[in-house]
Amino acid sequence: MTEETALRAEGLGARYGGRSRPWALRDCSFALPAGRVCALVGPNGAGKSTLLALAAGLRRPTEGTVTGPPRERLAYVAQDKPLHPRLSVADTLRMGRELNPDRWDEAAARRVLADALAPDARIRTLSGGQRTRVALALALGKRPELLLLDEPMADLDPLARHQLMGLLLAEAAEHGTTVVMSSHILSELEGACDHLLLLHGGRVRLDGPVDDLLAAHTLLTGPVADLAPHTVVESRTTGRQLTALVRHQGPVEGPWETVPPSLEDLLLAHLRTTEGAAA
Repeated sequence: MTEETALRAEGLGARYGGRSRPWALRDCSFALPAGRVCALVGPNGAGKSTLLALAAGLRRPTEGTVTGPPRERLAYVAQDKPLHPRLSVADTLRMGRELNPDRWDEAAARRVLADALAPDARIRTLSGGQRTRVALALALGKRPELLLLDEPMADLDPLARHQLMGLLLAEAAEHGTTVVMSSHILSELEGACDHLLLLHGGRVRLDGPVDDLLAAHTLLTGPVADLAPHTVVESRTTGRQLTALVRHQGPVEGPWETVPPSLEDLLLAHLRTTEGAAA
């Protein structure tokens, strides 16, 4: 791992159970630059949670390697937000402080809680959204170099999701934190993430800076015609009208109306097709 790379995978693969079991992740290779906010996207079963657990060091790969910061300099928030149910909110923060004495940022942790929770409230009495706040407070309080988030905002209402996403991005920008965040809410990722890692069938389908990936694609409409030499990611035909997302090879010339795709256009097209363009 170079100084500029926060997370690297080479031929990474994992499966649960014996050799007869299917692969959850296979032949996964990428290098995530430090300081990026990376959207980890894919359908259910694509391998997103497996990849995050491997990156966090919570399980060993079946094949290949994944390299990131040492465990004391990364934080991981899993989907189920595992917290000790008998501890209070204050006890939970104190545990974070005592386990990370050299890096703990009490102010960052309390900004996430934002006086929304009583310090003496027990974790077992909290709602899903409240537990999410506590888990994110622990993660940001640790002041990690790499922050791994598995569907972090799923339990939050829209207002809380907007507030916490803004806080998360501000904290990451201020401290140069690399963030890898999986989410099914595509609108949540647009404008928030500058790097994309799309998994499909346990393999990397797209990997790169969001701006570069968008610039490499064109959304076009017009009469049905040959799209060579461009790679067609997805196309739909209605009568004599063609709508297609292509990974272009040079200028897109022809009798078509062309527009740049949005991130949602790009993701949905790649998720809807089982073949699509090569990563």
